[in-house]
Amino acid sequence: MIYLVIIAAVLALGFAAFNFMTVKRMPEGTKEMAEISGAIRIGANAFIRYEYKVLYTVIAIVAVLMAVITTWHAAVALLIGSVMSGCAGFVGMKIATYANVRVTNRARETKDIGETVKVAFRGGSVMGLCVGGCALLGLFLVYVIFGIGMGQLDITTASYKNMLGLSFCPFTMTLSGYALGCSLVAMFNRVGGGIYTKAADMGADLVGKTEAHIPEDDPRNPATIADNVGDNVGDVAGLGSDLLESFVGAISSGIILAYHMFSKSLAENTGMTNEMLKTLILFPMIFVALGLIACCIGIAFLLLKKQMSKDPHKDLNGATYIAAGMTLVFGVIVSYVMFHGYEASALNRILGFKCGWISTWIAAAIGVIAGVVIGMIAEYYTSADFQPTRNLAQASLEGAALTITQGMALGMKSCMAPCVILGVGIIVSYQVSGMYGVAMAAMGMLSFVTATVSVDTYGPISDNAGGIAEMSKLDPEVRKITDTLDSVGNTTAAIGKGFAIGSGALAALALMISYLYSYNDFSTALILNLVEPMTLAGVIIGGALPFLFSGMLIEAVAKAARKMVDEVRRQFKEIPGILEGKAKPDYKTCIEISSKGAIAEMKIPSLLAIAVPVVCGFVLGPEFVGGILIGSTICSIMIAIYAGNAGGAWDNGKKYIESGEIPGAGKGSEAHDAAVVGDTVGDPLKDTVGPCLDIFIKIMSTVSLVAVAVFAEHNLADWFARIFG
Repeated sequence: MIYLVIIAAVLALGFAAFNFMTVKRMPEGTKEMAEISGAIRIGANAFIRYEYKVLYTVIAIVAVLMAVITTWHAAVALLIGSVMSGCAGFVGMKIATYANVRVTNRARETKDIGETVKVAFRGGSVMGLCVGGCALLGLFLVYVIFGIGMGQLDITTASYKNMLGLSFCPFTMTLSGYALGCSLVAMFNRVGGGIYTKAADMGADLVGKTEAHIPEDDPRNPATIADNVGDNVGDVAGLGSDLLESFVGAISSGIILAYHMFSKSLAENTGMTNEMLKTLILFPMIFVALGLIACCIGIAFLLLKKQMSKDPHKDLNGATYIAAGMTLVFGVIVSYVMFHGYEASALNRILGFKCGWISTWIAAAIGVIAGVVIGMIAEYYTSADFQPTRNLAQASLEGAALTITQGMALGMKSCMAPCVILGVGIIVSYQVSGMYGVAMAAMGMLSFVTATVSVDTYGPISDNAGGIAEMSKLDPEVRKITDTLDSVGNTTAAIGKGFAIGSGALAALALMISYLYSYNDFSTALILNLVEPMTLAGVIIGGALPFLFSGMLIEAVAKAARKMVDEVRRQFKEIPGILEGKAKPDYKTCIEISSKGAIAEMKIPSLLAIAVPVVCGFVLGPEFVGGILIGSTICSIMIAIYAGNAGGAWDNGKKYIESGEIPGAGKGSEAHDAAVVGDTVGDPLKDTVGPCLDIFIKIMSTVSLVAVAVFAEHNLADWFARIFG
């Protein structure tokens, strides 16, 4: 059955290559359109190459440390994970810079929304297919090379000793290394890309819109090219690496948890066999492989559809729902094939499966449904089709202060419903399938991630297409089509962010369970005592960490944006004829400011997630780190949902005003100026803070899981206790 994994990966990557070449063969349009697209492509390539130099230097250092402290297998797996995630992000960004101008040109040639949506979605599907394909390809390599080839699958105890004399269960450590490699790339792409894109966006808006009163993406604005570059490095490469890491984390957590459950069963003599262990290891891999095939079908359905509707959102949702629905159908089949041979009573006694062979499918289905519902909630709070965002747009008639106040209230209120869904999902999946069920819920939510990423990546491609239409001075009808696509893209992005934090929370919880198993005696109950002072202190400090991390990111964006604002003002002042359209702005300097600012400001926030659990573990021990993981996960969920929904609503509220839906409050009005201020405040929240927080909690969980085997035995707190106890 393992061959299904490589078949799905090859199918997805082959489909991605076909879509890549299909988009690239499409005409770019006018000479001016091609020049603008070329400038965006050059800027995006320059940034990601520079970022990857820094990233892979860090990865090389971490790999060497892992080889010494843990195992060399984990270090090699880390490199495999980083290459897979890095390739997915790079290819996805590359196609986005080719697709943007093709979308503009299709709108120019056909004046048809449906045909234009297909081009944008085909470009976005390359990122989605690469996420699923690269993740499973790397997982297959790790499974075959280390699991089967080196016999690690058969070693179920911590019997492997490294050069320091520390003992590990080899395959779980190797798999953790693979997940960590994906996490490091995701952290750099999300944080670096998030700072880049929002520094450019805020700089362009604050001077261009509110001071010079020129349209968005106006070629007279020096920051426009940097803004469009930012859409590709932050919202495409960053998004893809982020959800690839979540995808791998969810699968890995289920497999690692299976090993710990086997050890616990041996300690309690409940009768779990090696055959049952291998079934639990294989199930999540086969489930997501079939989910990837379902996503290929869902994507093909939209691309081959002859009669597109006039509502892009309806068509995009259709592709997602087909992928999710077929994943559920395939999932029930694989659950039956893999578990029907075991007695229902044995599954219940050993694994906590209350409903026999279908238990794992129920848990995964809960994850799928929870992901879709969380996306619907995000859509309700951020789409201009619903009352919350329309009320926010109305608040702009009364000034910027009330716009910001209303948006904050909307974001805070929007936290409750997704958290209820997550809470119910955790409880029901646990009741049906035990601890393994919680991991399967996370895996289920991400099993159709390829479709989700494809729809989400469509957004920044459409945004870029609108910018190219504006800068090329095309017919207003072309810009109207791209604006329609962009507005839908803002909503799909908000859905994607809600989906990312929901899946990240479930994946972090599953990793947390494995973390507790890693240092607790298997013969004792799995309990982390929250009222124990060391753990409680960890919870409090962990709860503060996401606020520190978010503050650092917002400050980083503000610093880079300030430099961008100064540069745009300087050019307006010192280069005569820019605002009259007689002189060409210096786009290159603005791109350099965003690039240097992003790389310089991303280092400390990125290292915070890696360093805190390790340092705290070696100083204060595993209970303190367990508290940190709980506190940071809970607070990160709330902040991320608030930031994503508030920012998305501010953005779509502004677009609602620009569309002329509020009489007397169009572009250039005082209400529009207030909405622009709200959108600018929301920019770093929705595109930097929110997306980076789910990475933050997952990388902390993964690093803790890797390092706990060392600091559980060697930490200063225990050392002092032995001396003074």
